[in-house]
Amino acid sequence: MSTLEFYKDPDSFSSIKSQARTTIETAFYGNNVVPVANLREAYDLARTSPGTVELTGMPVYRPEGQGLPSGSNVLLMNDGSVVGRCAAARKIVGEPGVNMGELAPVLREAVYGSRFRTFYAAEAYIGLEKDFMVKAHLLAPKNHENLVYNWMLNFQYLNKTYIDMYRESRALPDGDIFMFADPDWTNPEYPLGLAFFDPVHNCAAVLGMRYFGELKKGTLTLAWGTAVRNGFASCHGGLKRYNLKSGRSFVSAVFGLSGSGKSTLTHARHGGKYDITVLHDDAFIINVKEKYAIALEPSYFDKVQDYPMGCEDNKFIISLQNCGVTRGEDGLLYPVTEDLRNGNGRAIKSKLWSPVRVDRIDEPINAVFWLMKDQSLPPVLRLKGPDLAAVMGATLATKRTTAERLAPGIDPNALVIECYANPFRTYPLALDYERFRTLFRDGVDCYILNTGDFMGKKVTPADTLGILEAIIEEKARFVPFGPFSDMETLELERFPVDFSDEKYRREFFARFRDRLAFVTSRETEKGGMDKLPPEAEAALRKALDEIGYPVQD
Repeated sequence: MSTLEFYKDPDSFSSIKSQARTTIETAFYGNNVVPVANLREAYDLARTSPGTVELTGMPVYRPEGQGLPSGSNVLLMNDGSVVGRCAAARKIVGEPGVNMGELAPVLREAVYGSRFRTFYAAEAYIGLEKDFMVKAHLLAPKNHENLVYNWMLNFQYLNKTYIDMYRESRALPDGDIFMFADPDWTNPEYPLGLAFFDPVHNCAAVLGMRYFGELKKGTLTLAWGTAVRNGFASCHGGLKRYNLKSGRSFVSAVFGLSGSGKSTLTHARHGGKYDITVLHDDAFIINVKEKYAIALEPSYFDKVQDYPMGCEDNKFIISLQNCGVTRGEDGLLYPVTEDLRNGNGRAIKSKLWSPVRVDRIDEPINAVFWLMKDQSLPPVLRLKGPDLAAVMGATLATKRTTAERLAPGIDPNALVIECYANPFRTYPLALDYERFRTLFRDGVDCYILNTGDFMGKKVTPADTLGILEAIIEEKARFVPFGPFSDMETLELERFPVDFSDEKYRREFFARFRDRLAFVTSRETEKGGMDKLPPEAEAALRKALDEIGYPVQD
């Protein structure tokens, strides 16, 4: 078996036991808990759950091959005012200010409050190849059956193929993941809810939060942490392989937050110009030493605003959240997917969405693309030197999206930095920096793609795809980027770069100064947990020196 699920002896148990894990795992064994045996059972429970809309005009494509009953329809469940994740509700053991003495009674009370209700227990695998598989367990209450169903759809439900694979998988010294979820929980001290994580001991409690994305990303939070502890680079991004007619292949990894274009770029088919193999568009890991990559999920949790009613890609949807419904003239029910009801309408799409999909790619990655929304950056930059490439990932700049639920007073339009596009990291930032720097040091190329706007001019998906094609086909001719020795760009007619424009120089300088300030702030933020090596700061200072403005410390 891959991860530790059962008690065997005191030595093995001592590596996974903790106050939080014991509290959470114990809840799974109450006599009010009903196991969900398989995906068919989860579908039936969700279909009859209060408020579920069965979209009779939207049958699931090839349901039997996905563990569902013949004749299954897409199921829709809508939340209320909250339709996104809430980072402000996260409490992670090991971070400064997170006190188990205060949180342990909260967890115990939450579990106690579950005893008079029926809860459902489900299991799934995270990681789809025997070199990395983690078993996960979810507990969620009656009347929230859609959370259980969507969780089992999003991750790998247990079937003979994967049960056998798991038996033969690489043994990991970590415990199974245990997640306790109670959307009905309330506590005046936690008005936004509570997303509690004990990452070292692979357990979590998601309380007072209905949005499915909290369970998805919460589970991945623990799986990514497990991967890092076992020598992998954890990636919130997409990875695909272009199989070119010349016999050459090109493996690209794109990293960005929701709305940055990572799913669009991962699934782009370029008008059929290339033979494309997809690994995943959101969650994978890279073996830093051997350079192979493994997908963590079979399906895709995707925004629907870019896939309007009637879109061909919608036939691969197997579940919907936070969308509207209308009745067709045939009397059947159809989804309204244009985000009319609310922002951040979501779908789980099946593995079949990608014509050629694999769970592992052995060819080493050729290039990493940091996807940013920063108007000071041209549509593409090529970064030279592993330190600059790694620190630009650590200072990945973007704008907030409708996938987030913000605390009061937070400006939704402000430019924000999200290290490696992964707000779900529970380990020191330096580990990510070192893992990615190793990839760049070993020959992986690094680019920045600005998918927002460049000094007021929108960068369209067609612009970005054209740049990608030029790089893949080795037709891109990079030229020096202004005064910088470690950055290059393409000369694009629609996006001229003019460093003689004082307004532009100051804008670029200000954004790089923001990055430097962010890196230096890591020395004290969170008690120095995310402090980066001195090479990271030096790479940014070098760029600032080359532009010629004094840096105020």
